[in-house]
Order: sequence, then C-alpha cells, then structure tokens
Amino acid sequence: MCDQNRPVLINLVLNMSRLFVLFLTVMLSSAAWSETAFRQLRMDEESSRPLEVALWYPTLQHGALQTIGDNIAFSGTRALRDAEPTSGEHPLLLISHGYGGNWRNLNWLAQRMALQGYIVAAVDHPGTTTRNQHPQDAQQLWLRPQDLLHVMNKVIATPALAGRVDSRRIAAIGHSLGGWTVLELAGARFDAQRFITDCQQHPILSGCKLTAKLGIDQPLAASKLVADARESRIKAVVSLDLGLARGFRPDSLRQITVPVLIMAAQADSDALPASLESGYLATYIPADRQRYRRVEGATHFSFMQMCKPGAAALIEQEAPGEGIVCEDGGTLSRNAIHLHLLKEISSFLNQALDYQPPRAGNPLASSH
Repeated sequence: MCDQNRPVLINLVLNMSRLFVLFLTVMLSSAAWSETAFRQLRMDEESSRPLEVALWYPTLQHGALQTIGDNIAFSGTRALRDAEPTSGEHPLLLISHGYGGNWRNLNWLAQRMALQGYIVAAVDHPGTTTRNQHPQDAQQLWLRPQDLLHVMNKVIATPALAGRVDSRRIAAIGHSLGGWTVLELAGARFDAQRFITDCQQHPILSGCKLTAKLGIDQPLAASKLVADARESRIKAVVSLDLGLARGFRPDSLRQITVPVLIMAAQADSDALPASLESGYLATYIPADRQRYRRVEGATHFSFMQMCKPGAAALIEQEAPGEGIVCEDGGTLSRNAIHLHLLKEISSFLNQALDYQPPRAGNPLASSH
C-alpha cells in the first residue's frame, strides 16, 4: 500500500515545492519595488560647470521614509535616502527642468517611475536653475544637453549610486526648456538666426523674451547651437509643453528616428501656445515616430510638482505674478492631471523601450 502511494506523495511534494518557489518569487518581485530610494550628489566640483544631481531608484531595503524636495509651497515625495540599490539591470530616465526650475519640479513623476523599476536622474542646469542664474552659464544653452549626457555617463559608470543601467533602455524627458533640451538629444538642430527671425513675427512668445538671457543672439551661439547633439544611446524622448521649438530646423525634425511623445497644455497661453510650440514639433516629426497629446485641464505649470494649500498666496508675497505656477485649467485637480500624465508617459516609455515593469500592484497610485 505504501509503495503504491509513494509516486503520488513524491509528486505532491514536488508540486508543493514548485508552488512555494513561485510564491516566493512573486513576493520577492513585489518587495523589490516596494520602496523608492533617493540620493543626491554633486558632479565635477572642480570644473567650471559643477552639476547638482538627484537620483531616484528601486531598493529592497525598508526603513524610515523621508520627504524629499518638500518646502512651505511645494509637496515633496517619500523615499529612503541613500538606500542600497536593487540588483539586476534597470532602464534609465533622464530629466531636464525648465528655465528657472530645478530637479524638484518633476519629483512626482520621478518617484513613480522608480516604483516601476526605473533609475531616474534629474540635473540642475547651471545658469537656468533656481539657485544659479548666472548670465555666463545661462548663455551657454548648448551645454544643457551635455549636462544630461554627463549625468548619464556617471550613473552608468557607477552602479553603486543607483543600480546597474540597462544601456539598451535609456530615455529622456523634459519640461519647457527641458523639452527643448531632450529634443536636441534626439537629433533636433537649433538655428539661432531662424529663431530670431521668427521672433520678429511672434514677439509675444515667452521663448523670444529669453533670447538675450540665453545668449541666442551672441555670435558664438550660432555654430554651437546648430551642431548635432544627437545621442544614439537615447532610445525615446518626452517633451512636456516645450518652448523655443520654432528655432529647430524642419529638416532635422524630419530626420528624428527615435519615438517622441509630445505633450502640450490644453489650457495654454498666448506666451506658450500649443499650436506654435508643441504643435510645431508635431508638424515636422514624422507621424510614425511621434505621439501628440493635448493634456486636458493642464496649464504650462501643471506638469510641475504639487502645490500645497495657500501656496499661490505665499509665492505672490515673495514674487508678485509668480503664483501662477500653482494654477491649473478647467475642473481637474493637479493630482488628477498628474495621474493622467503618468499613465500616458509610462505607457509610452515602456512600449518604446520594450520594457515590462516587474512590480506587482498599481504603479499609478498616488504617493502623496
């Protein structure tokens, strides 16, 4: 009797073992992305253009979460500071902020993409960031794409910072002037004289008002800006309501080969009209290489981090007229707009990079 039952018992034990291994694998996979880690560093301290860098990345560690990038006006995100990165390779997402912005502006997106297994790196561009608007730095606009490449190379070469990068899966995303920056990496080439001439017809555009501050009218700028800054390791780019688009040469936009997601504010303004900025990209980038979206309820500033209650009034006290950064259009809240943006952006990037996030659960869940 026992001999006859032995094969059944053996199979039962084996099946239970397989189920246990499967259960353990699922649990470890879920746990692997259960926390986001955060780290800051300063690169090239001895150079004339040192870079402040913020990194978000997945970690297996658990501990006391800290609020990152929080102040009296803007909400931060929760993360484990300086935790050990997870093993394995991860896609890399580079982030470029707008004129006068900083790495905190897209913290809401960075934290949520890290939950999907991405390493996310954001840089403060000297001369065009909140704490550094030195004219000599701002007037080297052509160095903005190079800033992202320096950060990319540093993260790839130093896995201890945020984990190992899957070099086949690297993308870049930028808001406003950051959108201009990442389009440069995709192969768009900027013609300074074309831009200046166009500004004579559209002087109200916000980008035109930055011509002198960004040094676009300087003799040295023309040859520097028109140079090909294409980076072959960048496999996809996302532009969030960019400016300065009309300086890009149409022929260079037609030659872009990587997928491009173009997102524009539906509640746009005369200074940054979607038809003349993001719409300009959609006109010339081949249809099979781009996806164009007008984001319902979004103003130019809806792409930025969450404002706390009363933030607009506080900002107005310090900088009259700047409280607009907390204004959204229509009836949608900024959090609702962010959830829509996250769905569009993550779907686009995962498809463009042929990446399947391993995390079980809902990557769209709010982190606030």
